Amino acid sequence: MSDDYRILNKANWDERAPAHAASPDYDLHRFLDEPDFISPVVRFDQPLLGDVRGLHAVHLQCHIGTDTLSLARLGATVTGLDFSAASLTQARQLAERTGTPIEFVESDVYDAETALGAERFDLVYTGVGALCWLPSVRRWAETVAGLLRPGGRLFIREGHPMLWATDEKHTDKLVLGYPYFELPEPMVFADEGTYVDTDAEFEATTTHEWNHGLGEIVTAVLDVGLTLTGLTEHASVPWNALPEQMEQGHDGEWRLSAHPERLPLTYTLQARKPRPDSD
Repeated sequence: MSDDYRILNKANWDERAPAHAASPDYDLHRFLDEPDFISPVVRFDQPLLGDVRGLHAVHLQCHIGTDTLSLARLGATVTGLDFSAASLTQARQLAERTGTPIEFVESDVYDAETALGAERFDLVYTGVGALCWLPSVRRWAETVAGLLRPGGRLFIREGHPMLWATDEKHTDKLVLGYPYFELPEPMVFADEGTYVDTDAEFEATTTHEWNHGLGEIVTAVLDVGLTLTGLTEHASVPWNALPEQMEQGHDGEWRLSAHPERLPLTYTLQARKPRPDSD
């Protein structure tokens, strides 16, 4: 496959990183003012994530590092990885300003094992809005398996493929407008904005994205030898994914205003890498 998708997507993220860091939606001032503040995303994850104190963790596709910093504040030793140099600039500044020792590495996620080393981590963490930028979920799963130590685990909360397949331009009903299953060719989008509140104007507007069906994701994880330990579907998502059809709760999560039971919006998947002496 051509590397054009990396070039286009990297330009998009590089341009948006400073705007994201400056946006109130990322709450960077709270990380600076409140030593125990953690991101709403990681706060939502905590009940399923559990105790991470003492774990060596890697956050793949870490962007500007707010979730990475949150994992560190929960007691993990964390490495953040992203292909966007501009995003990592913001992440490093945030870590330095809060006095938090975090290693940030610039690399494409598929090259993470080469960039970081094999079987180094007790925890591979991936947050919402990551897999849609990758053309092959199988290659992603191979990367995760390569990074994990025996006994280590994968934790990912991600946008549900049913949400990614829903056309958000329809504001009065739920309409499936995009592929549910992974296809060889990308979906091509041209979006002049971004998902946070900002007055910034952008020039890098074209992105290439892919959906991956839930069965494809689970199968990829199993095929690389990991053991599935949890799969939970959620009726909420951290941003207003379907404008004019959602309302925000006290927890900061967005849900369908009418009959939220109709559509899963995110899911949490957990898996472990077996130890050599395990059955």
